[in-house]
Amino acid sequence: MKDLSLHILDIAENSVAAGAQTVRIVIEEQPDQDLYRLVIEDDGKGMEPDFAARVTDPWVTTRTTRKVGMGLSLLQQNCELAGGSLDIVSQKDKGTRVTAIFRLSHIDRPPAGDIPATLRLIIAANPDLHLVYEHRTQNGKFVFDTRQVKDAIGDLPLNHPEVLRMCSAFIIENLQQIGAECQTKNDFKLAENDINH
Repeated sequence: MKDLSLHILDIAENSVAAGAQTVRIVIEEQPDQDLYRLVIEDDGKGMEPDFAARVTDPWVTTRTTRKVGMGLSLLQQNCELAGGSLDIVSQKDKGTRVTAIFRLSHIDRPPAGDIPATLRLIIAANPDLHLVYEHRTQNGKFVFDTRQVKDAIGDLPLNHPEVLRMCSAFIIENLQQIGAECQTKNDFKLAENDINH
């Protein structure tokens, strides 16, 4: 996977498949510690300890459509190439937390990618999911919570095109204000097409 936003999308899809009602994504950029941390937590069905211990093996997967699961294996590889590590903590029937750590300045750290587009895709595909996204930099903190959005939009569904555009604009503006790393050049054009695909 060429950027971290694709890893986020992959793990969030796994969380939904595991029955999660809430997914929390936290990104920290700490230049003073040369640290980039990505944490994704869910309240899904979790994993048995023996399976959790083997989940980064590409030949271990719960999918029935294919016999390999490359997502976490590739994330672990990207972490290690960038001087970091991957930690997975899971409890059966309670949920899973994935923590990916990278050296922020490392030449092999994947770029953040289009975080707003990734969040929008998760919302569009899962309008009933409680999604919380938090991004911290040395300039401040931004939190996006779909429950707050639902309170503001009333009866409109979260995956309504106007709501998706509003969410994209809000996320982009706030990430820019705190100087967060993300690529957003195609975000608004893609948002217009979400409902049609």
